[in-house]
Amino acid sequence: MRLNTLKPAKGARRDRVRVGRGTGSGLGKTAGRGHKGQHARTGRGKVKPGFEGGQMPLQRRLPKVGFRSKKAAGSQEVFLYQLAGLEGDTVDLAALRRAGLVDARARRVKIVKKGEIGRAVKVSGVLATAGAKAAIEAAGGSVE
Repeated sequence: MRLNTLKPAKGARRDRVRVGRGTGSGLGKTAGRGHKGQHARTGRGKVKPGFEGGQMPLQRRLPKVGFRSKKAAGSQEVFLYQLAGLEGDTVDLAALRRAGLVDARARRVKIVKKGEIGRAVKVSGVLATAGAKAAIEAAGGSVE
């Protein structure tokens, strides 16, 4: 075997279709484009994606509404430094609502470590990140 004798396997490569070369070829005259119309013209056969011939396209007919997570609507965050300003030693959902730190709609509240807390507080019924929990316990408080 030599490099100059290499050829593809028989039937592996087909001849390209030569359109518009007479009626005997089967693709003469209109060259497989049919008679008249948009697709018969040169350079005019393509329409943009979603085009429906002038009818209002589906992506424009449907209402546009963004994504609003139902989970995000009922959850809020409270920062660690905000707990320092709370009155009382117990921090729960009711105390946070009274202080105006969370909405009345909030169902889940999470304490996030931002800032510092210098006094001991007892956190109950509220989620806390690992860093916030460590900071509260370091100040002498507890997280339930």
